[in-house]
Amino acid sequence: MKHYRLILLSALALCCLASCEKKTGNKFEKLKKMEWVIGSWEQKLPDGIVSEIWTKENDSTFTGRSFFIKEKDTIHLENIVLTQKGDNLLYIPTVNGQNNNEPTTFTMTSDAENAFSFENPAHDYPQKITYKRVNETNLLATISGKQQGKQSQESYPMVKK
Repeated sequence: MKHYRLILLSALALCCLASCEKKTGNKFEKLKKMEWVIGSWEQKLPDGIVSEIWTKENDSTFTGRSFFIKEKDTIHLENIVLTQKGDNLLYIPTVNGQNNNEPTTFTMTSDAENAFSFENPAHDYPQKITYKRVNETNLLATISGKQQGKQSQESYPMVKK
């Protein structure tokens, strides 16, 4: 009987450990689905280059830098934090010269294997940011929302460098 209890307790302990391990392994699964964004991306335009560089800081956070360079001048610069907090995936850009250089938080509203949308209806513009993986070397970043009372959308097709 003692031997039976020991086996039963051991089996119970193993089940508990296995269930804890499974939860820990999937803790940041929403962010993990976006690992394809890590790397350097670029769009060449007639008047300059739009670039985004993404790195993985840790299991819960990626950081990005987005900038527009015209000739040798950086015209636009933003730092981005993409982080998972609980079940929420947050896209948090800080744009130089906007919003008193304070970050703005956009919350993920939809995700698929290769497309993610983040929204902040209270933000002036954009209210929605979408990243879509076209293939291994191409993505499409889109910002949209109301701007001066009219619906607006800008898309940035980028190639991985």
